[in-house]
Amino acid sequence: MRRDEPHRGLPPGELEAICSAKGCRRPAAYELRWNNPKIHTPERRKVWLACEEHRESLADFLDRRGFLREVAPFA
Repeated sequence: MRRDEPHRGLPPGELEAICSAKGCRRPAAYELRWNNPKIHTPERRKVWLACEEHRESLADFLDRRGFLREVAPFA
């Protein structure tokens, strides 16, 4: 999750939530909540952010590995 990258036009100290796909700078629209059962406890959730365009590809990547737990709108 890249919330800590400053964005031009935002006041100092404001955070931007952008898509986790490589090279994408679009605003986040979804949270992809996942964990790796080999190293995380069942209740642990890591989060990738996704824009509309990359939601499906990022979710598929996590799901093929058995990591995807849920997808929710980013609030």
